[in-house]
Amino acid sequence: MLRFHRGTNCQLQESVNFCILSRHFDHMFYWSKTMRNTFIAAVCAALLPVAAAAAPVDLSTWTANGNGSWNLAGDNNSVKQTLNNNPTVFINQKNSQGLALSGTIKVETTSDDDFIGFVLGYNNGDLTNGAADYLLIDWKQGNQTYHGCTGSAGLSISRVSGQLGDNSGAWCHDPANNVTELQRATTFGNTGWLDNTEYTFELIFTGTNVQVSVNGQKELDINGSFANGSFGFYNYSQANVRYAGLQEEIAPAVPLPASLPLMLAGFGGLAALRRKARK
Repeated sequence: MLRFHRGTNCQLQESVNFCILSRHFDHMFYWSKTMRNTFIAAVCAALLPVAAAAAPVDLSTWTANGNGSWNLAGDNNSVKQTLNNNPTVFINQKNSQGLALSGTIKVETTSDDDFIGFVLGYNNGDLTNGAADYLLIDWKQGNQTYHGCTGSAGLSISRVSGQLGDNSGAWCHDPANNVTELQRATTFGNTGWLDNTEYTFELIFTGTNVQVSVNGQKELDINGSFANGSFGFYNYSQANVRYAGLQEEIAPAVPLPASLPLMLAGFGGLAALRRKARK
């Protein structure tokens, strides 16, 4: 996963040649200190890669909720959930807003076709908490009718507002049972995961935005007002799922504008006009 350094003065030696553009902008425009700092922070955040990768997260301090069996590997860097049962989670027990999280997920069996995924903003005990409020990201392999409705294949994000059990809420994202679907994935919205296939995931979790990428492709990007709480792994009616190599770092503070190259070109054009006007 590509990571960006967000130093306020762009003080990485290999990037000095780019960051000195800020000095030229000072001469090109009459802008406030706030405007200048905002622009420079955005450009530097976009263009300064961090050399060192984060170490895998130690999962030995995490806690399980629900009727799952979460089995840690000897190095504590991966965990495998082995039971086909009701909703279960494995959580980090800390407020996780402001984090970017990445790792891998793999169903290590050809048996069954149900739900794998994650929770965000979860508090310990929320599976049975009538006042719960958190986000559920789940991915089902195949369409299947159960609990009087059809659970759809694909990846989506939903809001859970109460207890989450073995019912139409968890199975079909039924608001009547506390689960309201918010968005389906761009590519995998109607496409299930494959058996014995490892996927990389990347999540960004803030109070107003959640992004989820799979294999480097952004699949979910949703804005709103989201409660803080734990990050965790989620299974429902699916056994033998491994989550591994989790890394976490501070989420990007300033998203890279898609129009940044055009913006830089525009600044260059304005500078040229200023120089011409002075002649």
